[in-house]
Amino acid sequence: MTLAQHLRATLTIGGPLIGGQLAQTLITLTDTLMMGWYGAEELAAVALGGSYFHVVLILGMGFGLAVMPMVAAAASNEDVQAVRRVTRMGLWIGILFSLAILPALWFSGAILLALGQAPQIASDAQDYLRIAGLAILPAVLGLVLRSHLSALERPRIVLWAWLGGAALNAGMNWVLIFGNLGAPELGIQGAALASLGTQILIFIVLAVFAARARGLSRYTLFARFWRPDPEVFASVFRLGWPISLTLLAESGLFVGTMIMMGWIGTVEIAAHGIALQIVSVTFMVHIGLSSAATVRAGHAWARGDAEGLRLAAIAALMLSGLMVAVTILLLVTVPGLLVGLFVEPGDPLRPEIVALGAQLLIVAAFFQLADAAQVMALGLLRGVQDTRVPMIHAVVSYWLVGMPAAYLLGFEAGFGAPGIWWGLVVGLVLAGGLMMARFWRGAARRAVPRPPLEMPPAT
Repeated sequence: MTLAQHLRATLTIGGPLIGGQLAQTLITLTDTLMMGWYGAEELAAVALGGSYFHVVLILGMGFGLAVMPMVAAAASNEDVQAVRRVTRMGLWIGILFSLAILPALWFSGAILLALGQAPQIASDAQDYLRIAGLAILPAVLGLVLRSHLSALERPRIVLWAWLGGAALNAGMNWVLIFGNLGAPELGIQGAALASLGTQILIFIVLAVFAARARGLSRYTLFARFWRPDPEVFASVFRLGWPISLTLLAESGLFVGTMIMMGWIGTVEIAAHGIALQIVSVTFMVHIGLSSAATVRAGHAWARGDAEGLRLAAIAALMLSGLMVAVTILLLVTVPGLLVGLFVEPGDPLRPEIVALGAQLLIVAAFFQLADAAQVMALGLLRGVQDTRVPMIHAVVSYWLVGMPAAYLLGFEAGFGAPGIWWGLVVGLVLAGGLMMARFWRGAARRAVPRPPLEMPPAT
């Protein structure tokens, strides 16, 4: 394949995945926007609760993402049985994880208080999580099915499922947060119910499609679902746990900064939450392209096609770089306008939130390239099933460098909220450099990559 063909192939897979990621972000964005209209303190609670939920979800995401390169490799070798076994055990791990993690969501208030959050905000965030936290099961299982379908190059249903979920979430928010159409005004609890209903809908759509769609029913994912497969269970777990810790290290950096903002005040945590929502919209493009890169790299790696692997990587990085340029232009030119969309015009804290949020978006423009580089490198490394060393890079970059830098610049140096975000820049630049070097000096230079998946015999 030529580079142009690789670009088209990456867009064919990545386009729907980008749309799905944007729709996923739209759900959180809608929560933030509508809670901002409802009140600044409620916005701070939902932003804190949403960040907490995201960290918990990330612990289970690695196992879902591990399914993607393993299924891509099996599909490249036309091994129907291996595809079924990998996805099924990914679902098993998702169920067990969700049941084990529920107490951390139910009793989140005590944990948030221990992390230094204001009592009222911690209490409101717990109210949110005791409802929205039940969505952890359909969210994790939906991620496994999304990886399965993406690896089989059937990503369009992912887009439609998330678009339907975004529409449902917006409608439920409008009704339940504000008490429209005769419904009770539930505020924070209304946003939580909307999130729960949305995740359930998305999972059902993906599960039905994976089980019944033409060309996919032959995998019989749910036939004899109860049957254990210890060897494949262990294979998925071994590949997945470093991915989870890698994602946790990055997300933990952002949540850690959220906690630091809470030490300063309500304005800071609200502005931080809004700025993160805006940045996450553009970042979803890179995540979608990263998933496409995982699939493309996984196919090339399974075939032993070193040149195909190199061109697939170049194509994905070119598309990601184009988005970086657009994002920087947007963040630098209209930061205040973007932040102002999230705060009710009559809110007395609006001027302070908008001013601080605009400052944070200017800082965010500086780490766009590094942030894109690290997520694209991770996608390529997962495609060749290299997950443990990137995990170490992430922990060092984010927790041993980025987090201390955020604290020192924010508090010791006295720069406040913008200083905390400059700490993010330091951590992301280091991570992006290390991970890109890992891919290009490792898998991308090997003439004959080894086959990535040796399936144990069926039990």
